[in-house]
Amino acid sequence: MRIVWIIIGTVLLPAQFLTSQQLEIYTENGKDTYSVAEIDSITFDIPEYELPITVTDIDGNVYQAVTIGDQVWMSENLKVTRYRNGDSIPNVTDPEAWETLTTDACCEYSNDTNNMEIYGRLYNFYAVNDSRGIAPEGWHVATDEEWQTLEKFLGMDEVEAGLINERGTDEGGKLKQAGTEYWKSPNKGATNIWRFNGLPGGSRSENGEFVNLGYYADFWTATELPDINMAMRRNLAYHEAWIFRVGIPYNAGYSVRCIKD
Repeated sequence: MRIVWIIIGTVLLPAQFLTSQQLEIYTENGKDTYSVAEIDSITFDIPEYELPITVTDIDGNVYQAVTIGDQVWMSENLKVTRYRNGDSIPNVTDPEAWETLTTDACCEYSNDTNNMEIYGRLYNFYAVNDSRGIAPEGWHVATDEEWQTLEKFLGMDEVEAGLINERGTDEGGKLKQAGTEYWKSPNKGATNIWRFNGLPGGSRSENGEFVNLGYYADFWTATELPDINMAMRRNLAYHEAWIFRVGIPYNAGYSVRCIKD
């Protein structure tokens, strides 16, 4: 199947050819099927072309961003090494030092800068939650509620969006980059239909071990669970198309996605 894009108004909508004669168009209300003949007969009011969205962090890293529903998300993982005020985020490479941290830290998967270029950096929650601000100006780390808004836009039931562990059906697949260049096979259900470009950057466990590169994409949310010293996260998996939601200890190392204020 081929993925195409159609501009309607100011919105860039994804569409998929089911056959040579049928096209499925995705909108905020779900998806509708049209024949190719019907598409050819539709006249769209197309304004001046909207330029791609980009955002630059304090280090000068430039990120692509994408509109999904009413939200604007970075379509790349954060790479920044400094807070908005210019203070450095400590880069902690030693596993024993990482395990005992109760302060902010970041790292590259396996302490390898090549991984950072592809997957971004991993951060503990102390860095994510630091009042100096890890996100670029005008942006913030997405909250659990904002992730749920995204999930419901992708088709997840409202009740299910509030549950823990595996939720939904194909919503995670819509966020994963398609193919197996980075994801392990089968990369189930991956369509990347909204250009979120979810990549399996792995994580750093609480004991400082690097795990799951190629298998899982793990993202912090900005929502903490202070009574149990945890924060909410999201997980996309190579072998399923759902989205996993659960609390995790502050000193784990995960990827970060930011959303526009």
